[in-house]
Amino acid sequence: MSTALMLLTALALFIYTRSLLDNELEEELYSKVAFIEESLNRGNSLSSVEPIIHITRVTEIYPDVLKDTLIYDPRQDEVEMFKELTSVVKTSSGLYEIKTRTLVIESEDIFTAIIVSFLSILAIAFIILFFINKSRNEKMWAPFFTNLNRLKNFSLESRGQLHLESSDIEEFEELNRELQSLTEKLYIDYNNLKQFTEDVSHETQTPLAIIQAKIENIINQNNISNKQYEELTSIQNDIQRLTQLNKCLILLAKIDNDQFSNKEKVDLKKLLENRIEDFSEITNVKFNLLASKNAIIDIDPYLAEVLCNNLLSNALKYGDTSKPIEVIVDHRHLIVKNYGGAKIKDETKIFNRFYKEGASKKSTGLGLSIVNKVCTYYKFKPSYEYIDEQHIFTINFI
Repeated sequence: MSTALMLLTALALFIYTRSLLDNELEEELYSKVAFIEESLNRGNSLSSVEPIIHITRVTEIYPDVLKDTLIYDPRQDEVEMFKELTSVVKTSSGLYEIKTRTLVIESEDIFTAIIVSFLSILAIAFIILFFINKSRNEKMWAPFFTNLNRLKNFSLESRGQLHLESSDIEEFEELNRELQSLTEKLYIDYNNLKQFTEDVSHETQTPLAIIQAKIENIINQNNISNKQYEELTSIQNDIQRLTQLNKCLILLAKIDNDQFSNKEKVDLKKLLENRIEDFSEITNVKFNLLASKNAIIDIDPYLAEVLCNNLLSNALKYGDTSKPIEVIVDHRHLIVKNYGGAKIKDETKIFNRFYKEGASKKSTGLGLSIVNKVCTYYKFKPSYEYIDEQHIFTINFI
């Protein structure tokens, strides 16, 4: 539709322009005839100027003739279209036939000029409108994209309020209000859930300790059977696992509550040497430690110990006890490698809470989750790979 309209507009413009040019050419020709007639009346001697002016004497008067004619132009060496006016004038010296001609601009040239001009104007108008609309759209959508980026970076764990950019558009403002309301509800629910987890963990510590102590007293008595001993031992192991689970949940809650703001220069080489020495007392697995002298990072000492302890403990639990565990550390990263077992089926969940692929009852499923929480707290980057039958856990500090 728009193309047809443009073509019709161009055609109408061509016809109008052609008509204007024809009128101007006719006026020019009549003006030349009048000028030549005036000169002849003054007695001036005029000669023909081919192919523009041709003057001859005639014996009779006849009407003016206006027509288009083709004439060879030796200067251009081509046949050109001329508009010719033949007029007979009566002067003091007699009758003269005056033929005046003027070069006609070809229709193709006019049409080409019109199309080029028309398209140029459209192109300029399009470019101007494009940049105007782009500028307006950028201004109009700027609050939306700003809020979108804030939503992407928003985290309930950051404990910060979501501040959204206001907009002049009513729909965007309504969206902002709904998002603000939604995030406030989520923040309240998150805090309630976190507080509930923390309260439950704290409140169950004392009863578990009491149950553990009573079971130990019963086991120490001599009047229990072997079957009762096995059952009590199983209960004791479950209580120990619950106790360990409680400690892990409390630790996660403390990290969430930003209770580890004490940063110090911690020497990971020395820390790992001490932890490996402690593990060596309870296992025959060999540790190969490759540590640089400048393996020092800024971290809370307790969380640094938790980080190293959980990685080493994980390697011991799920590794091949007949092969060594390799530990590499410097100021840029900490790497723990261990043989054993197949590749993790779902690597994306390995740092999730309570994610376990084995059926081990000794594991709480929170060890690597705590590692991930510590990394998130300090903006470290944890990763997992399986290369040459080795499970490789890497913590990038930079």
